[in-house]
Amino acid sequence: MKLLYSPTSPYVRKVRAVAIEKGVSSQLELISATPWPDPTHIATLNPLGKIPVLVCDDGTELYDSPVICEYLDSLTPDPQLIPAAGMTRFRILRLQALADGIMDAGVSIILEKRRPPAEQSPAAQARALNAITRGVGALQGELSLSTHAIDLGQLAIAIAIGYLEFRFPELEVLAPRYGLQDWWQRISARPSLQTTIPN
Repeated sequence: MKLLYSPTSPYVRKVRAVAIEKGVSSQLELISATPWPDPTHIATLNPLGKIPVLVCDDGTELYDSPVICEYLDSLTPDPQLIPAAGMTRFRILRLQALADGIMDAGVSIILEKRRPPAEQSPAAQARALNAITRGVGALQGELSLSTHAIDLGQLAIAIAIGYLEFRFPELEVLAPRYGLQDWWQRISARPSLQTTIPN
């Protein structure tokens, strides 16, 4: 399998962490790719011009990260990161959606700040920042964060928090008011997260 990746993409990091948790990371050939400024080379595999893209051994291209993560989870039975059915499955997928939304908002701020100053939208940045703040605040109510069994939702949230720490340390998302410190200390020590820290 080939994975088009960038080492600083949180979505790629999520895929790589899942591959490590599933014990299939050695089957991934990492191919450096960046969608900026021109995604032409990526668009031949993903018409949206986004990473990650997974090219399976049979040539099938999979995108984006939720689909790739579900595929990787299907390759081996243990650990099962996404239950096959039931409300637990949808709670985990909801948690992944929350994490992806937090990351989406962070990426939108980064991209907005790359525009010429006269073209930047303070309103768009404020809207994205509010989404991040609400998203992180909502994590206190997620009971799955208190469990010790790893799942895709927890991995996705950990990567979202790691991305905010990497790109927006001034937000202090690990401050005591958010109540994530104990959980973060436990989950961030996992090899899947240590190995994939962005640089």
